[in-house]
Amino acid sequence: MITTIIIDDEPKGRLALRKKLSTYCSNVQIMAEASNGKEALLLIQKHQPQLIFLDIEMPVMNGFEMLNGISEKNFHIIFTTAYDQYAIKAIRYAAFDYLLKPVDIEELITAVGKISGNTSTTEQEKKVETLNHNLVVSKELNKIAIPTADGLLFFEIGTITRLEAHSNYTHIFFKNRSKLISAKTLKDFEELLPQKIFFRAHHSHVINLGCIKKYSKGNGGKIELLDGIVIDLSRRKRDAFIKILGQ
Repeated sequence: MITTIIIDDEPKGRLALRKKLSTYCSNVQIMAEASNGKEALLLIQKHQPQLIFLDIEMPVMNGFEMLNGISEKNFHIIFTTAYDQYAIKAIRYAAFDYLLKPVDIEELITAVGKISGNTSTTEQEKKVETLNHNLVVSKELNKIAIPTADGLLFFEIGTITRLEAHSNYTHIFFKNRSKLISAKTLKDFEELLPQKIFFRAHHSHVINLGCIKKYSKGNGGKIELLDGIVIDLSRRKRDAFIKILGQ
């Protein structure tokens, strides 16, 4: 069984989630429910849950502030929210799961299905640190947690030069010429990374626009990056690319 606490200031929200968990996630045991962040801090300390469902928008102490009040984060976190696209993207950058309200049953089952036993306190704290960095420190989404076969690695997105698709994996190349293989698809990264910095030049390549050295015209064209790598530009992407260069 996965022990959990539901944290949400709205009684209807807690009730709806409780019913869905009871009906569709029989492996989840609800230990307690909290209506605010301060109450949640006490309940987490008391019950030591393996998982918490955490509402973002709460009065007095929101979900992010509550997390910062916990010294040892040895539990999984699934955020719940009704809106705030910036917060959602920051959550995705930190590799947390989130559920939009009203909670979709299939998405709930999928998110719970990823939970397996206890989690690494160090990894969770790094994820929260990444989240805080993007939400508070810089006001820009510039730090990302990248899932690999061994866990998560954390990087500044500006250090990425390009990403290349290899089946259902993505090879990520960095300015220091190191390479990382991630178990996320290129499409996943294309949707996640900011379009003002990264561009899908080809079906198998996403490039950092700040790392372009030269563009050569042709059927679609070729893009040379600062590290000397030359990438084909697809014909259907050419107009969008030239428009970006002209801005």
